Parts: sequence; structure tokens; C-alpha cells
Amino acid sequence: MAIHSSSAAPSYADLLALLGQADNLPLLANLQRGIEKEALRCTPQGVISQTAHPHGLGSALTHPGITTDYSEALLEFITPVFSSGQEAVAWLDVAHRFAYSQMPEELIWPASMPCILQGEMSVPIADYGSSHLGQLKHIYRHGLWHRYGRVMQCIAGIHYNFSIPSALWPVLQQQLDPQQTQSLQDFISDRYFGLIRNFRRYSWLLIYLFGASPAVCSSFLEGRPHQLQTLNKDTLFSPFATSLRMSDLGYQNNAQSGLKVCHNSVANYVETLGQAVRGSIPAYEAIGVQDENGQYKQLNTSLLQIENEYYSDIRPKRIARHGEKPLEALGRYGVEYIEVRCTDINPFLPVGIDVPQTAFMDLFLCYCLLKPSANIENDEFDRLQANLKATVMRGREPGLELHDGERSRTLQDWGMALLAEMDDLAGMLDRANHSSFHRDSLGQQRLKLADSSRTPSAQVLRALTEGQLEFSELTLQQAQTHRKTLSEPLGAAVMERWTELARQSLEQQAMMEANSHGSFADYLAEYLKRD
Repeated sequence: MAIHSSSAAPSYADLLALLGQADNLPLLANLQRGIEKEALRCTPQGVISQTAHPHGLGSALTHPGITTDYSEALLEFITPVFSSGQEAVAWLDVAHRFAYSQMPEELIWPASMPCILQGEMSVPIADYGSSHLGQLKHIYRHGLWHRYGRVMQCIAGIHYNFSIPSALWPVLQQQLDPQQTQSLQDFISDRYFGLIRNFRRYSWLLIYLFGASPAVCSSFLEGRPHQLQTLNKDTLFSPFATSLRMSDLGYQNNAQSGLKVCHNSVANYVETLGQAVRGSIPAYEAIGVQDENGQYKQLNTSLLQIENEYYSDIRPKRIARHGEKPLEALGRYGVEYIEVRCTDINPFLPVGIDVPQTAFMDLFLCYCLLKPSANIENDEFDRLQANLKATVMRGREPGLELHDGERSRTLQDWGMALLAEMDDLAGMLDRANHSSFHRDSLGQQRLKLADSSRTPSAQVLRALTEGQLEFSELTLQQAQTHRKTLSEPLGAAVMERWTELARQSLEQQAMMEANSHGSFADYLAEYLKRD
């Protein structure tokens, strides 16, 4: 049954009414999410690890759940896709327990900003073995080093992957495109891009509510200019900052500063991002692809070596299953899910994220999907960037104003208005899941907007100042506390399953290395020529 408002296009309220119908409400219990959580390994003294990826964790190249990101020391835990946030967080808990069982001398650093670094070369680049794919991944990371330095690449975060259950899309299409002027997949892609545009309009709210990196160890910025203040001896901070990880001090990329990737359609996105992957630039030509000994320094001289080099707080995604590059698969088959990349690790939580946060993430992303979402033109793009930057550096500043279209309004007032619009949707999600998680989480976020001292970023600064602690000392204390929490032995069957998974991954890597025929140069040339 279609529900129509007086306007031509169905409104947010229309879609809520549609999803609230008895036949549709249960579909909201099948939202899909997966979590990717990065975390540095460090010594008991809080210094970045110099050891190889623990053998007992398996192969970082082929293990489906435990790998590495830029650095050999930067663990990445990748959950399966789950139908509840509780399952995803529980999986992370088990994965951390298994990891600790295999690394008796080290700690997992529970913050987004790095542990103590001892110069750029103390950040080891991840090694994936001698297979062609392993070399490709390693050389790509060498390219990041030569382009941006190693230090920036050891920042850690949490990526939240989210998708709508397949049975819900025909219901939405019937309401929003009753004449079926598009294929279902094209409709799905367009709606996901609408979600992305609304996410860009409102992501400052997530940064305020969950940002947890207002301070950093001074070793991270050694020799680099900055405008942070000094706290104690070896800690730098900004008094109202929420997430230095998301600031220019984090994933800064001057070469990308002029890159405006269009999120108005799949075709526009693939075209604008594809140009950056294909177009060579003088600064990277000067680096060169290989050194005088033939060792690779980067994959190519394009603005982006591969599309994943584009630093963005949200990405449309499609799993490539037929040997394509990710952007290639996205262009051919459309959007499958979205990846949110702006989430800090909360140092006060054992695995960096908890169930109330996943409940709010689901609520926020559903809200962004259901709200009307006009295209973003250049002037709005600039305003959205300004809002994000202001929230990152001054989010807890009393009376901070953001751009809402042509007018300004305070972050608190606008945030409260958004949460009020989410209230009915939260109730629907709770009814579908026979829980109160979404409304409970909504209430927690209201308290943070009413009192900024309740935000994770404020809690970090309060712990630093009241304890007269350095950033490295506070985070090391939390790492030690979390290790105790996560050191309870796993059951024999669970331990056996994870041990076998690690063994299989090592075996798979060995097979890949044995079957990597031909030269790597030919493999790379073949890889790069695919559009």
C-alpha cells in the first residue's frame, strides 16, 4: 500500500508511515552491519611494536578476520556481516581475546592517535609475503610512505559497514518510484548516494557525539608545524577539539585538497574518482615508480595509486567478485553497502565501540537514507567542509555555530532538532527488534548535546588534566585495564576454531606464493590497465 503526502514526492514522514506498517516493520530487524577496527600493537611501555605480525594470528594477507592495515604493527579486526550490533561487538570481543592469547608480551593500543613513536622509521610497513598480491599491497603502502610519510598512516579508527536488507528495497521503490523508471539496482544505488549526501550534511553530529581524540602524544607531530597547545610535558591538545584524527593533523593530503569527488550518482562518482586514479601528476612523477636498484617506490604516479587512497569519511562499496578493481565493480554492478570511516576508537571501551553506539549508527544511517537528499553543488560542498572542520577542532566550544543552508545555528540546537526528527524512527527500530536500544541510545546522545562534558573527547581531556597524565600514560593505563578484561580464556571449541582459521590462512598464503607465476612487473601492468 502506497502512502502519499500532499506534495509530489513522498516525504520522510511518508516513508516512516510506510515502514511502520505491519508487513514492513519486521524488515527493519534485518539491517546489516560489519565493523572494521584498527589498533596498533605496542610494547608494555607504550612504544610502537617492531615485531612481525604474530604468527599465531595467521596470515595478514588471507585471514578473513584479523589482518593489518598500513603498518605491520597496525592490527585490523574485520567482523563478518551481522544482523545486530550486539553480535558484531561480541565478535570483536572474541577476536581481541584470541589476539591477546597469541601476543603475551604486547598490548593493543586503545586509541585512534598513535602510541609513542620513535621517528618516522619506527613505523614498520606491513609485509604480506612474496605472492604478486602480497607485493602489490606492500608496494602500495610504500607509495603512501613516499607521498605522505609513515607517521600519518598509523592513525587507527573504526569503519562501520552498513546495508539495508534486500527485502526492503522493493517496498521503498514502490513508494518512491512506483512507475519503476529505474531498475531495482539503479534505484538502490541512487538511494545509497542520497544517504551519503545526507551523511555529509550531518556527519558533524557523529564527530561531536563520538569523537575521542582531542589530544595526541607529541612524538606524533615531532618536527611538524601545528597550532595545538601543550598539556603537561609530552601531550598536545586543542581545548574544544573532538577528533584530531579527522583534522588536517590526521589524514592530511595536500595533493588531494583540490579533489572534489561527486556523490550525486554512481556515474559521477566513478568518473571523478576514476580521473584521479588515471591521471599522473608531476609531484609523484618526481618520486618515480622504481629506484635505481629496481625496487618499487609506488604503484604508479597518479594522484591516487588506487581508489582506496582517497581519504573520505564515507564510501559507497561493492565487493569485487570477478577480479575487478573495487571502482570497476561499483560502476558495473552498483552500490552494495556503504562504509562509514569517521569513527574514533573510544579509549574507555575494551574494543573501542559498544552496542549503544552501534544502535545510534544504525538509526543515524537509516535517517540519512529516508530523508530527502538533493544533490550537493559546489557552494554547499564548501559549507559542509567548513562545518566538519569547525566540529573537529571546536565542537565543544560553547555557542559554536554551523552553516545550515544560508543561515547559521548552534551545533546544540541543530543537533537536538535532528535527534527529535529521529525519535519516531528509533521507536520503530525498537519495535522491530523487540528492544529499547535505539531510544535508549538516542537519550544518551541528547545528554551529550545538553552537556558537552559527557562526550568522549571531554572525558579524555578531563582524565588527562585531573590525573596530570600524559596522553601516552592515560592510554597505556587503559590498554592494561582492557588487557585484563580481555584475558579471560576462550572456550576450548572457540580457541580451536580460531587456531584452525589462522592455520588455514597461512596455508592459503603459501599456496598463493607457490602459484604466483610470471614477473611482478607483468602482474602490475595487467592490474593497472584495468579500468
